[in-house]
Amino acid sequence: MATEAVWLLAAAVMLVALLYASVGHAGASGYIAVMTLSGMAPAEIRPTALTLNILVACLGTWQFWRAGRFSWALFWPFAVLAVPMAFVGGYLNLPAHVFKVLIGLVLLFSAVQLVRRPLAEAEPTPPSVPVSLGAGAGIGLLSGLTGTGGGIFLTPLLILKGWARSGTAAGVSAPFILVNSMAGLAGNVSATQHLPGFILPLVGAVIVGGFIGAHLGSHRLPQGAIKRVLAVVLVIAGGKLLFT
Repeated sequence: MATEAVWLLAAAVMLVALLYASVGHAGASGYIAVMTLSGMAPAEIRPTALTLNILVACLGTWQFWRAGRFSWALFWPFAVLAVPMAFVGGYLNLPAHVFKVLIGLVLLFSAVQLVRRPLAEAEPTPPSVPVSLGAGAGIGLLSGLTGTGGGIFLTPLLILKGWARSGTAAGVSAPFILVNSMAGLAGNVSATQHLPGFILPLVGAVIVGGFIGAHLGSHRLPQGAIKRVLAVVLVIAGGKLLFT
């Protein structure tokens, strides 16, 4: 990738990180959307997204752990099979047209999650271990295949099924994204023996954007409007993948 294109992509990723962090999200789907709109090849999108996921999820895991929102009892049954399945997903090399359709659907699903109104929360009832193992395995495979880390699937599942409150769901999803992204990246690098050389500027951009966004978000920015803007970007990128 040309130097100018890398720095333009870094600027776009920084803006996405800023906007997502300002509304309390990590931004994996947003990074994929930006890379899709920039015309990056699927072979570069996945390892780049997984690398950025690892960084963002490290920060999120630390923050939620310090806030006391992490639940080991809820986390481990989902993670124990998700990690090896994420490695398998990262190792697999899907045909380009299948990858495009899969990522397109993920981006559209992410757009819906951004604008969906939160449900009234009742007393949570954690799932049985077999249910968690099965759900974790499926989400882990999908996270490795798409480079999303799996949080976009796990968080709404925990909330919609009444398995966790939103704060706990976020606290569990952050380390879930971290371990899946690490496994998915390991699988992808094992298969390709390659990691895009332009990742470093994007890593710096995510750090800067994430810190600025978290600061601005704490000062009551119009989160509803920001979420709608991000949802539009995801819909455009998802539509581009599905219909072009």
